[in-house]
Amino acid sequence: MVTVLNTLNRALEKPRHPEKVNRPETPVLKKPDWIRVRAPGTPGWQETADIVRANGLVTVCEEASCPNIGECWQKKHATFMIMGDTCTRACAFCNVRTGMPGPLDMDEPQKVADAVARLGLEHVVVTSVDRDDLADGGAEHFARTIRAIRATSPGTTIEILTPDFLRKDGALEVVVEAKPDVFNHNLECVPSLYLKVRPGARYFHSLRLLQRVKELDPSIFTKSGIMVGLGEVRNEVLQLMDDFRSAEIDFMTIGQYLQPTRKHHPVMAFVTPDEFKSYETIAYAKGFLMVSSSPLTRSSHHAGEDFARLRAARSAKLGTASPASLASTLAPT
Repeated sequence: MVTVLNTLNRALEKPRHPEKVNRPETPVLKKPDWIRVRAPGTPGWQETADIVRANGLVTVCEEASCPNIGECWQKKHATFMIMGDTCTRACAFCNVRTGMPGPLDMDEPQKVADAVARLGLEHVVVTSVDRDDLADGGAEHFARTIRAIRATSPGTTIEILTPDFLRKDGALEVVVEAKPDVFNHNLECVPSLYLKVRPGARYFHSLRLLQRVKELDPSIFTKSGIMVGLGEVRNEVLQLMDDFRSAEIDFMTIGQYLQPTRKHHPVMAFVTPDEFKSYETIAYAKGFLMVSSSPLTRSSHHAGEDFARLRAARSAKLGTASPASLASTLAPT
């Protein structure tokens, strides 16, 4: 077991991105004992890496320096990041490169579909960089990727983690029409921190985006998540939960923010496992179908297992599942 940053620095060897150089350095807090991850490098990890490279794909696991890459890639769970590795925004928490992206790879949807088939995924997560340079924000590219996966692996359930499509009229409708099983868009932090942490986004626009998904197609599960430890206070998190429920969001994730480099927003606090458990208990009481709240929770971590539980929770709510099937699906792993 090694610390998050030591693991990722050795495994990914990511250079410092040029756009971060002019940011002032911020303090780095020592990580507590409960922030531990599995080191990359196992045979399963290597096999996943080989498939990703062979298809010329980008993963958010690498680009965002996810602490769970060792565990997930060992299980052949990779989150594909489409539309390139360069984002048009420069959020203070994110380790993805910022700049002017290149043209879309029109073969990418099929490349992703081929990789999904080779990995034998029952559930896949597809995300992207922000593409404010595109007229539709990349909505049609998302839709083409969903359709390609459906055609190649019809039994695979599909979860997408999209940008906010800010000022892209009609974009959301294009994606929803392709009928992903889960529509995820992360609000990332409480609204009071947006100007510092997520300055290119708008809190209520993102909230409305998820609410609109439900209006367009109530059968699609909606999901959103935040990071804590950025400087929020507890009551702000509880109010955000109420905002999420007002938008009919089904699944909420809460994870610890980890500072990628000294040029990123500092970690203001490490939230304890007990505090995460408290947030989970409260969120379930507020009516979410599914909650994942822990220091190492990330949007796509255990996404397949969580989707099975999410679907079972909806069936239980509607009274359409047998007690035996619910017990087996909802049992902790």
